[in-house]
Amino acid sequence: MAAAAGRGGGPRRTTRVGPYELGKTVGEGSFAKVKIAKDTRNAATCAIKVLDRNHVLRHKMVEQIKREIATMKLIRHPNVVQLHEVMASKSKIYMVLEFVEGGELFDKIVNSGKLGEDEARRYFHQLINAVDYCHSRGVYHRDLKPENLLLDSYGALKVSDFGLSAFSPQTKEDGLLHTACGTPNYVAPEVLADKGYDGMAADVWSCGIILFVLMAGYLPFDDPNLMTLYKLISRANVSCPPWFSTGARNLIKRILDPNPHTRITIAQILEDEWFKKDYKPPHSEHNEDVSLEDVDAAFDSSENTLWRRGERNQNP
Repeated sequence: MAAAAGRGGGPRRTTRVGPYELGKTVGEGSFAKVKIAKDTRNAATCAIKVLDRNHVLRHKMVEQIKREIATMKLIRHPNVVQLHEVMASKSKIYMVLEFVEGGELFDKIVNSGKLGEDEARRYFHQLINAVDYCHSRGVYHRDLKPENLLLDSYGALKVSDFGLSAFSPQTKEDGLLHTACGTPNYVAPEVLADKGYDGMAADVWSCGIILFVLMAGYLPFDDPNLMTLYKLISRANVSCPPWFSTGARNLIKRILDPNPHTRITIAQILEDEWFKKDYKPPHSEHNEDVSLEDVDAAFDSSENTLWRRGERNQNP
């Protein structure tokens, strides 16, 4: 996997993973690193998420990682970060991802303070398109927040990080999800109540929080004490700043409805007058059947060599 290099004044040592030449680390977590990489076949830039397989096994995270890989294989949408292929060695799992060079939407909010209403609406359009598509494929993200929304060089929004996502088959007999997860400030009140929740309604709530943050520059519910924060979220008494238009204010209040049964749905958001301004419906996506059987292969400890499995070729 590694290309040999001379010492001293010799060529710089580079690490190769299949056809990819790894570059600098651009993100790091407790069990994974994200590195910039170059595809030596066409010089295209991509991002590779490198997971330590032993760490994943030791911390019983196999199902979570399998779910993330399987989810990203199912989702093919211009507003979702694309998974190109999955490879593995004896000690590592490599997820080859679309490289999104514009950084996080979170950074744009931090740098700008807040966004103008038209710009915020443009990002919200793309977010709703992506989430609507995910739901149509039976996928609930469950951790939507500005840190997980990336921007490309053209300003297009890309949803990333499906590590906490859920498939519709994960629902219990009551048709609800029962795992409380996500980032507290963006989590719907019914998720915190721990009595089961609808994944679609919970994602819609998170989208509403994101829209509020884009236009206000701060969170609608925030407190350093978690119990106090949970009470604020459960009451959902939204106070919009004076610069919000009436249309934006009304839509946000319909999204941040603490009752998931009366909360606005994505279908209703698409019909909202404020939302519809300058809205461009997404191009219809064609999805061939995607096999998920190979996801297990990356965790087969008997395999010692690098391989690529079952991914549609994304290269031109």
